[in-house]
Amino acid sequence: MTPRAGLLLAAGAVTLPAWPAPFLGVAVLTTVVLLLVALDRALAAGPHALTVTRTGDRTVRLGGTATVTLHLTNPTDRTLHAQVRDAWVPSAGARPERSPREVLTVEPGATATLPVRLTPTRRGDRPAVALTVRSLGPMRLGFRQRAGRPATPVWTLRVLPRFDSRRHLPEKLARLRLIDGVQVTPGRGHGTEFDTLREYAVGDDVRSIDWRASARRADVLVRTWRPERDRRLVCVLDTGRTSAVRLGDEPRLDTAIDAALLLTALAARAGDRVDLLAVDTAVRARVTGTSRPALLTRLVEAVAPLQPALVETDFELVAGEVLRRERQRSLVVLFTALDPGAIGAGLLPVLPRLAARHRLVLAATHDPVLTGLATAAPTGPDDPYAAASAWRALADRDRVRAALARHGVTVVDVPADRLAPAAADTYLRLKSLGQL
Repeated sequence: MTPRAGLLLAAGAVTLPAWPAPFLGVAVLTTVVLLLVALDRALAAGPHALTVTRTGDRTVRLGGTATVTLHLTNPTDRTLHAQVRDAWVPSAGARPERSPREVLTVEPGATATLPVRLTPTRRGDRPAVALTVRSLGPMRLGFRQRAGRPATPVWTLRVLPRFDSRRHLPEKLARLRLIDGVQVTPGRGHGTEFDTLREYAVGDDVRSIDWRASARRADVLVRTWRPERDRRLVCVLDTGRTSAVRLGDEPRLDTAIDAALLLTALAARAGDRVDLLAVDTAVRARVTGTSRPALLTRLVEAVAPLQPALVETDFELVAGEVLRRERQRSLVVLFTALDPGAIGAGLLPVLPRLAARHRLVLAATHDPVLTGLATAAPTGPDDPYAAASAWRALADRDRVRAALARHGVTVVDVPADRLAPAAADTYLRLKSLGQL
């Protein structure tokens, strides 16, 4: 029974007390209305005979807007008067162009299109949940309904990471060209691979003079070098409990993904090979052996559905996976939290095995809440205790950082908005020094 039928029944009930036999009138009125509802329902187009499909976008970047269109075809010989509700998960940010209460009219054999604009608020896969089609009768008193998952065309919108750090890429590439000696500079970039011989110029390092080659010619010749190419970079994303901590408007994992994307784009331009692992108690994502043109696309697709897991990261598994897969010496960048408990109990015991074969960089972010508690002026009786706890936590971080440095680990510990450029700067510095 529709609201219109209920209003009809209520309006009749108001006038019945004036009848000689009001109780009999109520029974008669109810019977008449129910008969009209049943007749109207029988005349409604059958919703289960409708053909429902979807077309539209399959992927969108976080912060962007996608459009998915629902196509509703009426194969029956009756005109369809329907209310349609297309439900998605709340984080999909669905905004239908038609209100679910608006009545849609579809003639026999015709197709109606219902576009839905999606502005997701979270990264990952955002599925359509349920489709409800309520077919109304000609008098709008009764309806027939089709609802639930079986009636919903399967559609999942994959929300890709923002990659806001892309804005730093031109500046980092310019530095890479300077290191590589592509641009004209007073000297060539330092490295470990011999490039060419050229005549000595004022200001050149005398240690670069090639005396053997100079002896065969009348000019003094110097060696030029270029940074190593075809090196290996492994980005390891910690997806354990510490990655769920929110830093500003997003989880720590999203900040790490953004930094890994910038580092991957930069290393690919430098001619290095990039692999990626996402690990907590199991390997959640793996990208290996991808050619340069398809590298960033594959990596974005792999990290898009990643979500933090509320478990302790198994660093024994991390070390085992890296050592088993990376036989050559590589630069391993571990994106995790500088958490004294997780690092001290999990990473430090396996660190000697990793550091013996690979060059390690640990990229972490500051917790602004912790820093704020340590620096804020006390305003209440509990503030000194909060400040003391914050200072103790910061001191524990310093001890962990010192322990990592003793194993030769380079630690990048910066605010969340600086993680991506800081990790890229560390990569460029190691490359310029020939330490990859």
